Amino acid sequence: MAPRHLDPTDPVAGPAPTGDALAGYLRAQATEFLRALRLHRETGSGANGSEGSAEAARALRRSARRISATLHTFQPLLDTDWCEGMRPELAWVSGTLAMEHAYTARLERLLSALHRLSGSTAFPAQVDAEPAPAAGGRAAGAAPVPPRAAPRDAGLRTPPTSAPERSNLTVGAAKAGALLDRQLTLARTRAHSTALQALGSSRFHAVADKVAVLASEVPLTRSAAGTDLRPLATAAKDRLTDAVAALPLVTAGHPYNAAALVHGLSPDTVPHPQDAPWHQVRLLLRLHRYAREAVRGEPDGSSVVDLRLLSAGQALNRHRDASEAAAAAAQAARTPRIAPATAYALGVLHADQRHEVEAARFAFQQAWQKEAVSTR
Repeated sequence: MAPRHLDPTDPVAGPAPTGDALAGYLRAQATEFLRALRLHRETGSGANGSEGSAEAARALRRSARRISATLHTFQPLLDTDWCEGMRPELAWVSGTLAMEHAYTARLERLLSALHRLSGSTAFPAQVDAEPAPAAGGRAAGAAPVPPRAAPRDAGLRTPPTSAPERSNLTVGAAKAGALLDRQLTLARTRAHSTALQALGSSRFHAVADKVAVLASEVPLTRSAAGTDLRPLATAAKDRLTDAVAALPLVTAGHPYNAAALVHGLSPDTVPHPQDAPWHQVRLLLRLHRYAREAVRGEPDGSSVVDLRLLSAGQALNRHRDASEAAAAAAQAARTPRIAPATAYALGVLHADQRHEVEAARFAFQQAWQKEAVSTR
């Protein structure tokens, strides 16, 4: 029989960690935040940001997420007013700094998928790209000459080796890639400017000042010093377990069932209705992981439980990335006056990313079932 790997939230896992351990964890994360901020200021940031500043921004996001999550899970042991004022500010910092990286990764994912789907060795230069639409939904200048349209009965069920469809997808993929590159590069540039403005704002300086105080003084309640952290960490785990139980894991246990494609052709521009519960599980899994860190006083280790939680989290990250990439492809397909081949390629790309969503759900189901067995 395999040895049982104890969860640090389990009462039999060892001496009870108390408010002192919580204070130590928060001080450590606050110190990481300040170190990352100093690194970011030292490396500077150009038009697109240097590699050093990008890494510093990632470190800022990591520490901000951990502090915010810890305040959420262990709020009964901390000053309530301070927590309620601090958490939204940390979420603002983390979310603002995450946008530039998200747009960069989304563009890379979509272009790689287009490359794979079209079977081409490289995309043509963007000189053949369709012009960006001007105000009022009309293209700037004369309308482009549309490429050869796909057959009326062409669709996703036609074998991809069909010569007309492959040719149409290849032609459309080049222009779809140029359109996505234009839209997401513009969004990334705006996100970079927004992040720079945020880091220089009085709002951010106020957050940094509070974090600097946190690095030396944690606002614990009077009873926190003798209070066991494990019940609150267990509550975070229970919330995750309940949320996972509400997911259609039986369906997700069968790969390529295409449930993620339901409503995929809907003209509605709101986020995909099936994705929200999975995104919520991703956030609850993160809270659970960070609660384990706080109880243990150190980051994720190499135990079986740690690795399986990490694997489950990575699957949910892929789920989010594919979901947002599919939404970006659908949004690009709504661009006025694009050629039929471009719209067709974006439709194939959208379906491909929704299948990636389904694959990520399957991967999470596999990782979670193993995690459930290992903690019994």
